[in-house]
Amino acid sequence: MVVPELRPWQAARPQVKRVARAVRPRLKRAAQSVKPQVTRVTQAVSPQVARLTEAVRPQVTRLNQAVSPKVARLVGSVSPQVAKLPRPNRTWQFTAVAATAGMALAAGVVTAAGPWDSTGQRTAERDYAAAQERSGGVDHGRNSDTSAKAPRPAPSAASVLVGLGGSTNSVKSAPTGTALADVLNPLLANSALGTRHTAAVVDVSTGKRLYGVGADDALTPASTTKIATATAALSALGADRRFTTRTALEPDTKELVLVGGGDPTLTAHQDAEGWASLRTLADSTATALKKRGVSEVTLSYDKTLYSGAELHPIGANENLAPVSALMADEGRTDDSSSGQVLRVTDPAADAAEKFAGFLKKHGIRTTSPGPSKATARAATLATVSSPPLSDIVERMLTNSDNDIAEALARQTAVATGKRADFDGGGAAIQAQLTKLQLPVKGAVFNDGSGLNRDDRLTADLLTALLVKAGSPAHPELRPVLTGLPIAAFTGTLTTRYTDATGAAGVVRAKTGTLTGVNTLAGTVVDKDGQLLAFAFLTSNTTNALEAQAALDHTATALAACGCTS
Repeated sequence: MVVPELRPWQAARPQVKRVARAVRPRLKRAAQSVKPQVTRVTQAVSPQVARLTEAVRPQVTRLNQAVSPKVARLVGSVSPQVAKLPRPNRTWQFTAVAATAGMALAAGVVTAAGPWDSTGQRTAERDYAAAQERSGGVDHGRNSDTSAKAPRPAPSAASVLVGLGGSTNSVKSAPTGTALADVLNPLLANSALGTRHTAAVVDVSTGKRLYGVGADDALTPASTTKIATATAALSALGADRRFTTRTALEPDTKELVLVGGGDPTLTAHQDAEGWASLRTLADSTATALKKRGVSEVTLSYDKTLYSGAELHPIGANENLAPVSALMADEGRTDDSSSGQVLRVTDPAADAAEKFAGFLKKHGIRTTSPGPSKATARAATLATVSSPPLSDIVERMLTNSDNDIAEALARQTAVATGKRADFDGGGAAIQAQLTKLQLPVKGAVFNDGSGLNRDDRLTADLLTALLVKAGSPAHPELRPVLTGLPIAAFTGTLTTRYTDATGAAGVVRAKTGTLTGVNTLAGTVVDKDGQLLAFAFLTSNTTNALEAQAALDHTATALAACGCTS
């Protein structure tokens, strides 16, 4: 097995993220999403698993209680140290996650454990597997024991990863086109997949296409567009890029300007969960004002980083707020951080109003905020910055976050000198993919999220994007792969593949859904241990749930395929 040696910033990131992203709200969301499965697990799994769960729970509780007051200090102290670490020019090799034990603890341990460790497994999964003290496989914890439909055993503590470009005797040759066609053709012919479909399967280690049906034909991609947006943003901005929101005081006046830096993850919540906090910015700004003897200001806000229309062509929609360089919590009108919800009509004004309220708590009086533009002469009083772009991309892909996607399209435009509007963002994405020598023929980008039905992508391009993200020559693109939702585990695939034998934890894919359009693109480790990239696009579907099930069945068959000759 080849274990990648991460660069210093990559090695440090899991520890920072485990602390910075507060455990408590993630546990709550995870518990709600897997409650039905956990109920079945509790009835079926062995007594050893139950004892392990009880042993882990107090540890997670103590961790949650201990880290909360230290998050800000840890992030502040680690970031500059990591920035100073040397970065040797070593190539690393992307590794794919295969099935691992610990599904019974998905609501608690796996969610609390945070990101992937250096072997590509979640820390909690590894520890749980090791705790079983078995050399063979252990049950996933679903439909256990004698059920004919029970999942196959998953590998225990030993790593189940395959390094790209590395030699290993345990991995067979790539699947053959004929064998794949025999498996996939009947499944893709399912009437639930509409009247038109395209598909491609590629060997990630070589980039060779192993299977294709209309792979060069451009169809509406829906949210799989976000794979292209992520790739373009990471390429143009770099994985370490952070977005800064600041306050500036105009000279000889008492005008305070809240300047948006295009951070789509800025939050006004009490618990910032590691994201940039509007409350923290208000605290620091109030302190700076008091040092100047200022207790009353004219409050303005600057959202001029972006240009053009803020409202997406689809109109007001619960899937997306008006796109603004200044917004808090994506303009959501509740405490959610993902999913559909009513949005405010002017995110910048909303953020400024909340900021004014936070200043008031510190004794700083403000006028009702209005739009303005900070001058070059304005003195910066305080700043807050987002986590690195790598984290933001992962959040976007895992949750299929449209607000982040549109922000990244505009940030790509800003970075490449194009107009920061919908058209400019699309043009910037296409230009970056062309620069990466990706097959963009037929591709059309009208936005960054895929909500625009006039977008067009090919299965060939989607698989090429995934292969490029796994290339040792482009480590900055790795978050495109690590951010993909994991079957039955995370994001938009949390409730999918829960009963799919052999697919849970093995399929990692970005979903795409519009009326009459269903798509799926990602990676999978097949039965022979080969890492494959796949893309399935369908049009004119009539039942979204049936189409999703058919796509999931196809990806599951790919995972189960021993298709070498």
